[in-house]
Amino acid sequence: MTGLSHEQKKAFIEKYISYHAEADRRNEWTFFVDEIYAPECVYTCEYAGVIVVEARGTDQIKATHYGRDMQHGWEDWTFPYKGFYVGEGNEIITHWMNRGPGQREDGSYRETPGISFLTLDDNCQIIRQFDMFDLAHQMKLCDELEDAGLLSAALKENWVIPMKQKLIAQLQKNM
Repeated sequence: MTGLSHEQKKAFIEKYISYHAEADRRNEWTFFVDEIYAPECVYTCEYAGVIVVEARGTDQIKATHYGRDMQHGWEDWTFPYKGFYVGEGNEIITHWMNRGPGQREDGSYRETPGISFLTLDDNCQIIRQFDMFDLAHQMKLCDELEDAGLLSAALKENWVIPMKQKLIAQLQKNM
């Protein structure tokens, strides 16, 4: 890798964020994968040490993270960006929110923060992505959504309950 300019990285991230905004609107997350991810990309998402989801290549990214996972209860969620930070070499960090459906009575959003570490190749495609967010706060948010009648039954069954079980098992392991 020779290294991208600051302007190239900034242009890439603006396109990336616009695709995510369009995916939020469409509720379809695979249309942009082949354009912005390198064919050999590795996409990793850490879930508080209880599970690591890793997709290798654009077909797996479309089949799992942006395909199957986003279509089982996340349909009413959005993932707006708060900012991005251009690092050394071909590194970019993005700060985004996991925003649940509806707003609180005070007008605030029901959301928790997330962060992505992106590495681009010299073609301005992602070759590595590593996502992290606070799973305990995400579970608390899902509880709040359920209390408000806004949590999808599919999300609760396919993601919330299994994640809570894994968190509990992890925390009880050496007690």
